[in-house]
Amino acid sequence: MRLREFVDRLDSSGELIRIKTKVDTRFEISEITDRISKMEGGGKAILFENTESGYPVLMNMMGSDRRMALALGVTSLDDISARIDALLKGVMSPKNSMMDKLRMLPLLSDVAKWFPRKVSGRGECQQVVWRGEDADLNRLPILTSWGSDGGPFVTLPMVCTVDPESGIPNMGMYRMQQFDSHTTGMHWHRHKTGARHYDAYKRLGRRMPVSVAIGGDPSYVYSATAPMPDNMDEMLLAGMLRRKPVKLVKCLTNDIWVPADCDFVLEGWVDPMEDKVIEGPFGDHTGFYSLTDLYPRFHVEVITSRRDAIYPATIVGVPPMEDAYIAKATERIFLAPIRLAVQPEVRDLYMPIEGTAHNIALVSIAKRYEGQANKVAQGLWGAGQMMFNKYLVITAEDVDVRSARELFPLLRGIDPRRNLIFSEGILDVLDHATATTGYGSKLAIDLTDVEPATEGEELHMPDNVELCAGIKSLNAELFAELGLVMLFADSERRGVDVAAFLDNSGIKARYVVLFDHGAAEGMTHSDLLWIAAANTDPKRDITIHGGAVIIDAQSKRPGVGRNPKRFPNVVTSTMDVIEMVDKRWAEYGFEEFVVSPSRKYRTLLLSDKEDW
Repeated sequence: MRLREFVDRLDSSGELIRIKTKVDTRFEISEITDRISKMEGGGKAILFENTESGYPVLMNMMGSDRRMALALGVTSLDDISARIDALLKGVMSPKNSMMDKLRMLPLLSDVAKWFPRKVSGRGECQQVVWRGEDADLNRLPILTSWGSDGGPFVTLPMVCTVDPESGIPNMGMYRMQQFDSHTTGMHWHRHKTGARHYDAYKRLGRRMPVSVAIGGDPSYVYSATAPMPDNMDEMLLAGMLRRKPVKLVKCLTNDIWVPADCDFVLEGWVDPMEDKVIEGPFGDHTGFYSLTDLYPRFHVEVITSRRDAIYPATIVGVPPMEDAYIAKATERIFLAPIRLAVQPEVRDLYMPIEGTAHNIALVSIAKRYEGQANKVAQGLWGAGQMMFNKYLVITAEDVDVRSARELFPLLRGIDPRRNLIFSEGILDVLDHATATTGYGSKLAIDLTDVEPATEGEELHMPDNVELCAGIKSLNAELFAELGLVMLFADSERRGVDVAAFLDNSGIKARYVVLFDHGAAEGMTHSDLLWIAAANTDPKRDITIHGGAVIIDAQSKRPGVGRNPKRFPNVVTSTMDVIEMVDKRWAEYGFEEFVVSPSRKYRTLLLSDKEDW
């Protein structure tokens, strides 16, 4: 399915907004998209038809459950999960008779049809060719999303590389900051396959060919983000999702093969012998800025495109956004492989939006023996992209991990000294709370044997609580359900003695979370969960006092004690951009005004800079 065909499908399904007014790729498109994508259910996809480049820009194309399913050609994502589950069961089940083996032939035949196919000649993505000085990145409508971003970023690039030792291709999604007309950054983290290929070329002392595909069938975009096993071709996954093979064409300047029907291709190279360059900051999917760091420079030699090309892009920032729905698809699609290859006792997996993919996960398991929850936690923390998980909640198989009604009584009933499992390991490089980039502590909560607590058990909230010691306000809305008390302390004051406050006040809570007063106060429960998960390192910021779990979710003073050296700002638009879009809102064709989400989240800003 070509991208333009997908746009038509969105339009006919009532899932598309067309904006004909001329818009700026610098901040304006992003601010409009942020407002729409945070509407209930993810809003709609937006096609900005009038940009300075002449190319339409498609935003929020997979930013809802329905659009995600449309992108992958199914009615429900559970259809894909069931298909994969049946396939894996068929392949892995014992074959005791010749008839059992013969029944596998149609299944294996279908699988063979999914493998990508190389075709001769040029593809639709090579109808227009720009070489040399004409291969100018300024021809493309590359977005600058947020006020403190280091520049324009290509946000949906499908970066194609080849392992020089094995010849196995990889397609990954690594953001690319545009530095000038012919170079970008290549933001592949140390844990990613692209970085491993880069290291291999460096060992060989050779320049690394790289091609970047943009657009085409939306299944390509999804597959490039999926947690595929190393050395497995992402285009095989795309073929399986769309039930037909991806046709590949050879690039003009290197031996890399790209989808023939994508919209743009950037061909070039990275020199591992060249000094890395400063990349960033970037308003990231964590809701905070990922700060500057050193990454390789990508040199563009040739740009090719379709004649009717559409430029797809996305923005990331404070959740929920489009990436949350992509992560939700991964959660459903990859449940069966996780059960088969990693933890067979896992029954369900849920990654709430507030966890921004890696910070929070909940799993239910079929428990048969003591210590099994610990085994599952350690196993998941060592498996693929689950290694980046920070907080993991493990329940018995009869618990609906998506239901607060079922989870809250269990969480309220824990024994903190018995049911908390602390560990250390790999974390996402974008995790800003840990003192060591990419490494920190983790926490699993074992609920498999916990009895649901009742409101009258053990916990107590006095009618009148005297605030002191820097604590400015208190929120006990979830005390009855969860035993949770939220405290809001003076943001200029650190080291509040929460334990002493609990003793003096007579509060007996199960969870006490400390936030910054004036910043986090007034946020929704969902917002506060996002802040708490993002701003904490479990071993540093969680203590146990009696039966209470005390969590310090305040922003951290950089470089103090075991704090990180830098602490980033939350991602928001600037007031100038917000007010400009406010004034132009009717021009875009919208009937109902939508308030900028940034107006709320700007209270969380630490300063006018990216870090302090």
